[in-house]
Amino acid sequence: MSFDKLVAAALDLVPDTGRAVLGIAGAPGSGKTTLAEALVTRIAAALGPDVVAHVPMDGFHLADVQLERLGLRDRKGAPETFDAAGYAALLRRLRTDADRPVYAPGFERTLEQPIAGAVVVTPTVRLVVTEGNYLLLDRPEWRSVRSELDQVWWVETDDATRLRRLTDRHIRFGKRPDLAAAWVAEVDEVNTALVRAHREPPDRVVVGVADSWLLADL
Repeated sequence: MSFDKLVAAALDLVPDTGRAVLGIAGAPGSGKTTLAEALVTRIAAALGPDVVAHVPMDGFHLADVQLERLGLRDRKGAPETFDAAGYAALLRRLRTDADRPVYAPGFERTLEQPIAGAVVVTPTVRLVVTEGNYLLLDRPEWRSVRSELDQVWWVETDDATRLRRLTDRHIRFGKRPDLAAAWVAEVDEVNTALVRAHREPPDRVVVGVADSWLLADL
């Protein structure tokens, strides 16, 4: 029943006019995307598919050519490898520009590259669900992101499950098992330590268990 409560909480954010934005944050591999997609599916079933949209933060990854220019290719996924200002600007536009379609970048996992204009938010959308590691990160550029979100929910998942997901994901998208494990240890877990130690308080904490989620006390 806890997931039903989460759906109800998300539905409570849907305004009669205008648009709200719900953020889902958490460490790498915590299940942010899975939760966001599940919420969007249930909200679409309740209110119609034109009322809700999913706009992930991943579309604001810097392309590899920029990471190479900045010397950050081996840190891809760290906070400084995203266009945080561009992401905040898009969220602001989503909140204020509800009378025409708004296009957002997506992220192609097989290419590991952002794709411009891959996502559209139509004027009928009343709730946008976005997700990413750094929505609560206590740094100026990410606080600007937080200020554009009506609520942010933090997803917490046990480390064994989270690390298995991360390793499997890297292997699925082309890394050798040994390189996948090394990337998790040397990059993903550095980012995990950062977001856990330097995050602002969330509006809700959601605990991932098996194939569902539990609502935790703050």
